[in-house]
Amino acid sequence: MPLSLDDFDYTLPAELIAQFPARERSASRLLRLSDGNISDSRFADLPQFLQPGDLLVFNDTRVIKARLYGAKASGGKIEALVERITGMHEALVQMRASHPPRPGTRLTFDGMLEAEVLERRGDLYLLRFGGADGVPDLLERHGHLPLPPYIGHADSEQDQARYQTVYARHPGAVAAPTAGLHFDEDMLALLRKTRVDLAWLTLHVGAGTFQPVRVNNLAEHKMHSEYYTIPPATARAVASARASGHAVIAVGTTSLRALESAARADADCGPRSGAGETDLFITPGYRFQVVDRLITNFHLPKSTLLMLVAAFAGMEPMRAAYRHAIAERYRFFSYGDAMLIDKMP
Repeated sequence: MPLSLDDFDYTLPAELIAQFPARERSASRLLRLSDGNISDSRFADLPQFLQPGDLLVFNDTRVIKARLYGAKASGGKIEALVERITGMHEALVQMRASHPPRPGTRLTFDGMLEAEVLERRGDLYLLRFGGADGVPDLLERHGHLPLPPYIGHADSEQDQARYQTVYARHPGAVAAPTAGLHFDEDMLALLRKTRVDLAWLTLHVGAGTFQPVRVNNLAEHKMHSEYYTIPPATARAVASARASGHAVIAVGTTSLRALESAARADADCGPRSGAGETDLFITPGYRFQVVDRLITNFHLPKSTLLMLVAAFAGMEPMRAAYRHAIAERYRFFSYGDAMLIDKMP
């Protein structure tokens, strides 16, 4: 049966949107969903639900200070969100302005960082930044951490630490892989002690993750492309876990999309190592090839991430889990609580 955008709507009380992280990373709650059964636990108890030899796959991307505030030469205020750095001095950005800037428009960010609009590419603008320094260094000095739009405060020192995983290594994301925010060093050490295997990949979450689905017919939606890379060691670890009958557990929807994207060419061989671009849009009916279990946060109504969860868990189990989470006052979205989901049989 064709699905529409309205099939993924739900009503969430505003007070359940987490505005700040829990006091400690692993202090969040954990909702377990397996074979339609729902149970409540704590994230600190996660190792109890894993077996020696199971494989957790993490996304080690690092969030950059991708949000810039500034003005056009005319004085009109602008806000830019870097989608992707395309060269030493160039980047594709989303732009908010009273009037869309034309090619040749001069912009000034943070009162001193100058840029020029080179061209428009669909919803994005290509900017060239002035000065000798490259875009990453400029963003570090003049940019702001791109907190999601549903978080009502400006980025703070606390956010600099907590809207970043403890294992973040490779700069390039404009949104955090939020399922990983629950893991601290003690948790990672405990997982290793209990002989749960850990592996890493990189998917740079793009600004498209903030964009709403604008079509009711989901078949017409086009995902923004995101860069990912899977190291050979991770591909080998996934193959070993599958061969030995252990679970492959994606830490977050980004890890899942990277693994599934890298396996599309040959499902029997599993994900191949290497770099690529993915615009994989997962909706109910998708056949998962690699991932057996998923750790994820609670996602926005009508979002592509909620559609992915529905595909993994099943539509009705997903709806029941979200009703339960709302009734039990779980905390939602990036700074909220987590779910551990077993793949629908």
